[in-house]
Amino acid sequence: MSSNGRKTREMILDRIRVANGDGPATTFAPSPNAEWESLPREYDRRGALDAEARTALFAERMADYNAAVYYSDEDGLRATIADVLHERGKRTLVVPHGFPQEWLTEHVHVINESEFDSASVEDILNVITTCTVAIAATGTVVLQHGAGEGARRLSLLPDYHLCVVRESQIVETVPEVMDVVRVNATRPTTTISGPSATADIEMTRIKGVHGPRFLDVVIVR
Repeated sequence: MSSNGRKTREMILDRIRVANGDGPATTFAPSPNAEWESLPREYDRRGALDAEARTALFAERMADYNAAVYYSDEDGLRATIADVLHERGKRTLVVPHGFPQEWLTEHVHVINESEFDSASVEDILNVITTCTVAIAATGTVVLQHGAGEGARRLSLLPDYHLCVVRESQIVETVPEVMDVVRVNATRPTTTISGPSATADIEMTRIKGVHGPRFLDVVIVR
């Protein structure tokens, strides 16, 4: 083995030892945390837009992805959700644990998350959730699957997803989102930028392969 090969091998083994807590790094491999801290960060870590501009940018990017965006205040949220569901013709919803019940209309049949499983996905095609944070620059909602957001399967299996996003949850940049999700870094994290869509080798666009074909977002101001 060449000297470069031996050095690379020792670097890999050193990193494994450090990760396992089996000892400090040698001269071959500095601490991964030290390496991470030393990385240059010359990119923008904070946005410059005010709340109104952030919301407008988020809605614009969401629309680019063919997601429908609606607006409401707190007092009118229940009526807004009811109107969106009526417009979509949705009468049955899977509702995750911790979702505010006062936002739901009596005209919608509610199925609790505990009653939902993969075997019933053909019959349960609609879900409503909150989110952890949203990114204006990329038109993305981020779920870490806490209260009101449901298990990860709820954001992947149903055909229709209605997501409630508070204006205060919208940040401008990805680095700002990383600061938010780092608080619960051990949780699964799902990022959603519009309805699910992909293209095969012939560039035929197909909806619903990796998640819901239809996404609506209600922004609460």
